[in-house]
Amino acid sequence: MTIAATPAPPYYAVIFTSIRTDGDEGYGAMADAMMESAARQPGFLGVESAREEVGITVSYWASLDAISSWKQDAAHLVAQKLGRDNWYAAYKTRICRVERDYDFNAV
Repeated sequence: MTIAATPAPPYYAVIFTSIRTDGDEGYGAMADAMMESAARQPGFLGVESAREEVGITVSYWASLDAISSWKQDAAHLVAQKLGRDNWYAAYKTRICRVERDYDFNAV
């Protein structure tokens, strides 16, 4: 995983924060499939993800319409239901407009 190469602002970020259940059957495969599917969606700009006790995935999008389309994608709807039923004890989704960004790269 690398830091997403996003364009100059403004753009949007979807921050998905989660606490997992003990159940893991199929989670990894579905997570990989959703990352690949999101990357094919119009307006997708990139993604970053980390998991310890709390998982955080931030996906970046060109517009609110692109985010809405991804939320309603048929495969994503299946993943959302499986997440609620099997994989997540709790989650929160936040949608933000990125107004400014800056970076540092020592490499």
